[in-house]
Amino acid sequence: MTSFDTSPQLNVWRMSLALTVVFVMLATTGWTALRGQRERTALQASAAAWERGRIGGRDLPDLGSGPAKLARFFASLTEGQRTRLARRYPLTVGNLGGAPVALRYRANRAALRAARAAERRRTHDSRLSPAGQHEARRRTHRYTSLLDHRRHILAFDPAGSGRVAEVFGDLGRAERVSVVVPGSDTDLLTFQRSERVHSAPVGMARALYRAERAASPSTRTAVIAWADYTAPSGLGVDAATATLAAAGALRLTALVRALPGGSPVSLFCHSYGSVVCGLAARRLPGRVVDIAVAGSPGMRAERAAELRTPARVWAMRDADDWIQDVPHLEWGGLGHGADPVSAAFGARVLSAGGAEGHSGYFVPGTESLANFAEIGVGAYRSVDCARRDDGCRAGLSATAEAGRA
Repeated sequence: MTSFDTSPQLNVWRMSLALTVVFVMLATTGWTALRGQRERTALQASAAAWERGRIGGRDLPDLGSGPAKLARFFASLTEGQRTRLARRYPLTVGNLGGAPVALRYRANRAALRAARAAERRRTHDSRLSPAGQHEARRRTHRYTSLLDHRRHILAFDPAGSGRVAEVFGDLGRAERVSVVVPGSDTDLLTFQRSERVHSAPVGMARALYRAERAASPSTRTAVIAWADYTAPSGLGVDAATATLAAAGALRLTALVRALPGGSPVSLFCHSYGSVVCGLAARRLPGRVVDIAVAGSPGMRAERAAELRTPARVWAMRDADDWIQDVPHLEWGGLGHGADPVSAAFGARVLSAGGAEGHSGYFVPGTESLANFAEIGVGAYRSVDCARRDDGCRAGLSATAEAGRA
């Protein structure tokens, strides 16, 4: 049995190590979160065109109107009008909370085709370095993969390192919705991997969807692989601060608020993704009933109660996960606070048996994935606790089992 608490002497050592690492990072790395893009992106250009657009003799609604008002707007259109908007403004419609999910899928396919054509041209652009042409080829291959007719792309933005979100299952009819929030080194090119498949968002979400189907075949579920925020690259200063997580939290909140229907939502947050979820917690709508973190460096809180969320807070960490050696503290904006698997934090601590390190939590056959799947379908009393007692299931009623408590 692994002890998740640490001695005072070890905490002092970790604090000293943290300060040393921080000063080194400050001296050798840049604050990439502050590097803004100087040119207008394709998505921004599409949004600007939308603001000037009209359909059926009326102005298009303000993009900041909110998902409910935008949903009413789209409902008032004919199918032909909705299709025309998706063709004229694919990036806008494809990323627009409140637009019908199926329309977003179609719009993003159009946006992906346009992005692929642009990257194909770049592969033959003599002005690019060999490295630039190589990246253009990689992006071309990624876009081709995302354009597979079996895939449902809920969000897509080719700017910078790229952002994307994909749905597994029928989001419109789902009785339970799960959202996988990944951590550092997540972008368009790492959205899926052919090696270490389950360390990438697509592999995580697909494995969770299959595990949920196996756990409760009668429950209609949908899982979103959500890489629609700018994540830190590597273990530099961006990963040690909450700047990118704060921006990601706003995007995550917007995603959940725009989801169709009213079915319960569970968040599964890995590594730096748990910082995003921690910062989003207090703003999330009440339909979010679970926030589960794995391999977390902290949630920017000292106790689960400080997250100020009615959702159940779950945590797990594999005994061999290197994240346990990262100092769980926050000082001057650096670090992410208390260890979510510590007894003092107050989360429901789950078994991560079989996970093997920092990136193995979604590998099929592990207790970690099985626990996530049970949470995802609302079978809370079937989860395995880390300390081999019933502590993580304490206080769960039949109402909670249905995901409504």
